[in-house]
Amino acid sequence: MAAPLKKEPNKYAKNADIKADTLLKTLSSFGGIALVIIGLIGIAMEIFKDGGWLKTAFAWLFDSTTHMMFIPVIIAALWLFNNWMTSSAKGEKKKSGDVPMYIMMAIGAFYLFRFVTTGGV
Repeated sequence: MAAPLKKEPNKYAKNADIKADTLLKTLSSFGGIALVIIGLIGIAMEIFKDGGWLKTAFAWLFDSTTHMMFIPVIIAALWLFNNWMTSSAKGEKKKSGDVPMYIMMAIGAFYLFRFVTTGGV
């Protein structure tokens, strides 16, 4: 028979000193998420439009056998990028894992600027 779970009487007492974020921090978080979403939408539009990045990349990649030799190089580069971004320990968090988020925020800022200045994408 399994042992009964031990209940801690004041399990939420350790969270008593946690304060809510300020309005400025909350708004900056929403702004960052908005920039990431705008960046994802902008990249998706560039990839999937007629004559977009995806069609151009596949046309170039499968154009000749010399170009097809880049497929293992691309896979290796993606594997190395994944190993650089992720940490080996389960509870450990690396700061390099935040880099893609900041890149997407910059891309979102670019597409937002382009939309505001030109009126379109």
